[in-house]
Amino acid sequence: MHITGMVHININCSDFERSKAFYEMLGFQIYWPVPETNTEEVANAVGMPKYHVQGALMALQNAEQPMVIDLLEWKSPRDDSPPYPNLYRPGLARIALSSADIDADYEFLVSKGVDVVSAPVNVHTSETSYARFFCFKDPDGTFLELVQVVTTD
Repeated sequence: MHITGMVHININCSDFERSKAFYEMLGFQIYWPVPETNTEEVANAVGMPKYHVQGALMALQNAEQPMVIDLLEWKSPRDDSPPYPNLYRPGLARIALSSADIDADYEFLVSKGVDVVSAPVNVHTSETSYARFFCFKDPDGTFLELVQVVTTD
């Protein structure tokens, strides 16, 4: 294999404009609007019939490493089933993002009325560091996580 990194993570949503505003609040910005319809080649590559979407590739601004999401609202075909109801279901369960100030980010999300699962907690990862993290949900209920690694020297 010759894998050199991650290109993007696809997040499906039920209302593109609402979700776009949420991810912009987190620091993502659109850098490429996704075409509303696909070509026959794209449809074949993803194993679907021709489809209609509203979406965009959004990059996290000021990220230490490139972080891109592919935010899509499927117009046709459409499935309004909710995302995974819990984190132990098989498949992709959540996206973890790093934070430079987890407590400030927690307070910010709470002030914006975001569905936060819990306050930040500590998990000791070694004798000289620990991770502070908490989970929250996007407008459709997709789990996200913020993590700050703290070194204790």
